[in-house]
Amino acid sequence: MQALLDADLPVNRITVISNNPGAAGLLIAQRKGVETRIVDHRAFADRQTFDLALAQAIDACHPKLVALAGFMRILSDRFVHHYQGRLMNIHPSLLPAYPGLGTHTRALQEGTRIHGCTVHFVTAQLDHGPIVIQAAIPVLPTDTENSLAQRVLQQEHRVYPQAVRWFLQDQIRITGNHVTISGSHTSETALYSPGCTT
Repeated sequence: MQALLDADLPVNRITVISNNPGAAGLLIAQRKGVETRIVDHRAFADRQTFDLALAQAIDACHPKLVALAGFMRILSDRFVHHYQGRLMNIHPSLLPAYPGLGTHTRALQEGTRIHGCTVHFVTAQLDHGPIVIQAAIPVLPTDTENSLAQRVLQQEHRVYPQAVRWFLQDQIRITGNHVTISGSHTSETALYSPGCTT
């Protein structure tokens, strides 16, 4: 979230909404003069009523885009459909590999050589929405879960603001499960891990 706030994005208004009154992001946003709101999930009997209240709080802001950041709750299908095509998330793996939790641990356990992060649009299927941008890093022989997570996080802070900027500049088109970004280019350079000499 802080990376998004620091990115000087082309917006008229930003509102940070949290389901956790103690979230550090609220204080960060307030220090930057950003409006904050709280919709505490513990005040609601079930996920459906919480999602309804959350949607009402979001809709009151009339957002062009809803960007999830550190929001660790599964959203109902109704909520996801309500924001279809304008609900974005970042995930700490190269989706569709390692959806859900524990991505870095699983990557290390399975001997993955290349790991990374993915910005995607949220759909009803967890961590399977249209992919906007990915960043890949090599998994080092000395990596621990923590060191790998930190290096992936550095890339998250680069690609999430970029994806949001593309969206706000109307450069993104979604067709089915594919995203096209006008004005962008894809490098043909390959990342090898471990490196090879031929």
